[in-house]
Amino acid sequence: MSTHTITSENLQSTIADNDIVILDFWADWCGPCKSFAPVFEQASEQHSDIAFGKVDTEDQQQMAAAFGISSIPTLMVFREGVGVFRQAGALPAPQLEELITGVRGLDMEDVHAKVAEQQKKMAEEQAAKESQQGTGGAPGTSPTDF
Repeated sequence: MSTHTITSENLQSTIADNDIVILDFWADWCGPCKSFAPVFEQASEQHSDIAFGKVDTEDQQQMAAAFGISSIPTLMVFREGVGVFRQAGALPAPQLEELITGVRGLDMEDVHAKVAEQQKKMAEEQAAKESQQGTGGAPGTSPTDF
């Protein structure tokens, strides 16, 4: 399989339709990006079960900003719709292979459980913050608390 061009129009479907997605955020003017391109392309040919996508940060500036991309190349990996890896900098071929092996070996039940736990914690913190704001500030500062 070769690499695919990823845009804001096909990002969500690419992640939803593939078990593993590896994204390379790059730009044409970036020397390290150009050096990494053949490594990324070769990996895509060796792992036809993985979706390899390239995001041109010049054409997809809003997407790059949404992902907080501040240096390129940056690799992001999604498995079962969950972001499981992110790193700036070009990887040598052996390290990219190690990354792929590691992502394949993830216990996704555990990953999904941790994501759910984190989401629950964040929702509880948000609810607590909103209830404090509803009382006019911190607990003990409302006239009804005296």
